[in-house]
Amino acid sequence: MSHYEKQLDSTLCNSLNEVISHFCGSTCRIQQIDNVGGGSISRAMIIRTEGARWFVKLNSADLHEMFEAEADGLTALGTCPALRVPRVVAHGVSGQQAYLVLEYLNLTPLHGMKAGTSAGHALAKLHRIEGDQFGWQRDNFIGSTPQRNTRRRSWPEFYAHQRLLPQLELTKRNGHRGKLIADGERLVEKLPLLFVDYQPNISLLHGDLWHGNAAVDESGALALFDPAVYYGDREADLAMTELFGGFPESFYAAYREAWPLADGFELRKVLYNLYHVLNHLNLFGSGYQQQANTMIGKLLAEIGR
Repeated sequence: MSHYEKQLDSTLCNSLNEVISHFCGSTCRIQQIDNVGGGSISRAMIIRTEGARWFVKLNSADLHEMFEAEADGLTALGTCPALRVPRVVAHGVSGQQAYLVLEYLNLTPLHGMKAGTSAGHALAKLHRIEGDQFGWQRDNFIGSTPQRNTRRRSWPEFYAHQRLLPQLELTKRNGHRGKLIADGERLVEKLPLLFVDYQPNISLLHGDLWHGNAAVDESGALALFDPAVYYGDREADLAMTELFGGFPESFYAAYREAWPLADGFELRKVLYNLYHVLNHLNLFGSGYQQQANTMIGKLLAEIGR
């Protein structure tokens, strides 16, 4: 065993060597391991074998479904020719560790007019992939939070029961009470009123499209990863790109050129980002509570209490 292999449990190391060798069609052994920072959920690393690099995620064995769901989402995104998506090499469990092995991509941040324009056009092409119902073939995860994807024909019904209500239920379990829950449940009841004059297309979505999950590959193509895919309103992806910023203005201009948005997006953007703010409240604590209250209040004010 090499010096670098000793950084991993021997059983896990053997498993990674085996799945990479199977993918390559020839024997591969780990030559170098470089840990990658920035992940708050899983341990990430770049592994070098003979002549190649691989991106590997590790977590505890009882969280293997997260990697199964991620592999499923990447495979779905990979059906869009306009995108660069890392190929799934393998995922599984070895001893006490779950692993996900992906193709390594040499990526750079999504900055500048040219990259933004290309990315906006590419995302519109992803959203042109349409389904017959809102939802997905399996549940998956938004961050480390389970995300329900039971299919529905009604978008307001799907968004109420598969997105907002599960987050509100989790918020209650985490000890939050009072105005946030009462107003949130009132919003869910009135949700169809926001869609009286708007019926979204059933588009394939990335589902967790903040700037940390998007980049540019060596050819200038939009690269997407860490998805939480489902079929939904394309505006939900666009809304999240604005929640934390980081996408150039050329990105939005190019997207709207390829596929203009309907009137009312600015209000629906608040609704769609509420889901992510509630998820951050549940994952990271009460620092997001006031933001959630403000968003719910704005939506209820528009609908009319």
